[in-house]
Amino acid sequence: MTPRLSLTARLTILFSLSSAAVLLGLGVLIWLAIDDHFADEDYAVLADNVRLIEKIAADGPAASLPQRLGPALEHHAGFVAEVRGADGKRLYATRDFDFRPALAAAAQAPAGNDAFAWEQQGQTYRGLRARLAHAGAQSGGQPGALRVLVGMDTALHDHFLHAFRNTLAFYGTLAALASGLLGWWAARRGLSPLRTMASRARAVTAHKLDARMPVETVPVEMADLAANLNAMLERLQRDFARLSEFSSDLAHELRTPITNLMTQTQVVLSQPRDAARYRDVLSSNMEELQRLSRMVSDMLYLAKTEHGITLPSAEPIEVADEVGALFDFYDALAEDKGVRLALRGRGRITGDRLMLRRALSNLLSNALRHTPAGKGIVVEITPGADAVQVVVENEGETIRPELLPALFDRFFRADKSRARPESDGAGLGLGLAITQAIVTAHGGAIGVSSEAGKTRFTLTFPA
Repeated sequence: MTPRLSLTARLTILFSLSSAAVLLGLGVLIWLAIDDHFADEDYAVLADNVRLIEKIAADGPAASLPQRLGPALEHHAGFVAEVRGADGKRLYATRDFDFRPALAAAAQAPAGNDAFAWEQQGQTYRGLRARLAHAGAQSGGQPGALRVLVGMDTALHDHFLHAFRNTLAFYGTLAALASGLLGWWAARRGLSPLRTMASRARAVTAHKLDARMPVETVPVEMADLAANLNAMLERLQRDFARLSEFSSDLAHELRTPITNLMTQTQVVLSQPRDAARYRDVLSSNMEELQRLSRMVSDMLYLAKTEHGITLPSAEPIEVADEVGALFDFYDALAEDKGVRLALRGRGRITGDRLMLRRALSNLLSNALRHTPAGKGIVVEITPGADAVQVVVENEGETIRPELLPALFDRFFRADKSRARPESDGAGLGLGLAITQAIVTAHGGAIGVSSEAGKTRFTLTFPA
């Protein structure tokens, strides 16, 4: 497996390559600009020499043109020239120079472009061709035209460009290395907040979730990341605390019936008993086992519901019919406790009938348990364009405001010292948690308020 590079190394390499590319592009641009400048200078010198040849040719007869051109042109180092008459006869040419490559290059030059270049014996030449009028009649000769070809080798300029290229390569490499070193320093310094955040993240354990990232001291680009990490740690700390509390409550709830089972069984086995005593103990054990079974079933149901379980079925449900059926079920208990049951309004939702009935049953059971004799429980259904509200209100003791947000927590009890072995699963602190999970599974929301001796649970379902 190819080893992964650190972010500092990646930024350093990227910065070095970018600097090298910029320097290389700048060097090539300068090199081309200098080369173009030298070409312009060479062609300007060649044009001056063409004008000089034209002036010399105009000052005398064609017969003496070679004698007059020699002294004027031969003192230019690297300069070559060839002059031919209108009939193609060579009138002047630089000694010991082969003009055939130059003539071939001039013939291949585009029409209308008198400038050209060619290679000869490993040397580059720049050339210029021209056609000059020769007024030879003034000196007793015949008028005609001169064909001029002049050239200049670029050895001096090539030597300068070669030295410039080597110098540019040396300083470009040195500058790229210096840029890479500077980039490494800048990247390492710029990423130091990330290393600080990583060190703090390494310090986070199950027993130390209070560590937070330094939002104020990190750059703006990392502040959002630090804030999100802090929010994540806050959620983890809160959920871990809830999980720890839930584990403790679960152990407490399970310990009571198991202890009862063990105690009663040990007592009855300590000495022989009659059949009636054994039946009484077995009946008592059956109640405890049923309680444990309901608790385990409720926990499994709650776990499935909270983990995004889909509704077993979805059908139109008349909420008032379900509440009426539950009133029939709880009517005897309500009459025995002296509690009045009332239903107001109607509304239809789409959902699972059994899940909805269980949620409403949990609320009614909870209301009956906390409603004093002579008071009432009212279920009010309010249909709307987008949602249906179901309110379960009971009269009784007002719940303190600081306890309201925790009512839907598992195994929550306002009075931790109270044990309720006679309660069903809803009374064990799971009923409201299950109700909330069911409402959420239907895409709704649940809320609670308590004031002036009345507690209201409000269920909102999509219409």
